[in-house]
Amino acid sequence: MSTKTIMVVDDSPTERAFIEGILRKGGYEVITATSGEIGIQRATADQPDLILMDIVMPGLNGFQATRAISHDESTKHIPIIICTTKDEDTDRIWGMRQGAKDYLIKPLNESELLGKIKALTGEPERRLVH
Repeated sequence: MSTKTIMVVDDSPTERAFIEGILRKGGYEVITATSGEIGIQRATADQPDLILMDIVMPGLNGFQATRAISHDESTKHIPIIICTTKDEDTDRIWGMRQGAKDYLIKPLNESELLGKIKALTGEPERRLVH
């Protein structure tokens, strides 16, 4: 079974490192992007199996990047989970309308995050190594 690649798009080095740690412990390859613009470029070039997208970033925000990725012919098959501190219902609805497949509120819960990733990538249940 090949290892799934997850792209983390977040402008915060602390958040990227935290999420990357969870994903690596869960057995994933991780690539990162520090902005919405770079996220779109890397999604096209690297074709990750799933994208975790922050919303509040300078330049192109996560809503705009999600819309661009989910509407582009070459990347629309890549599921996107929005991971953000924005927890209003209107933000959640708007994120899903942009093409996100799920929406998680930070701080992220490790088992919830890994469960959502497994569900969206069609992976069998896998045990965490502690």
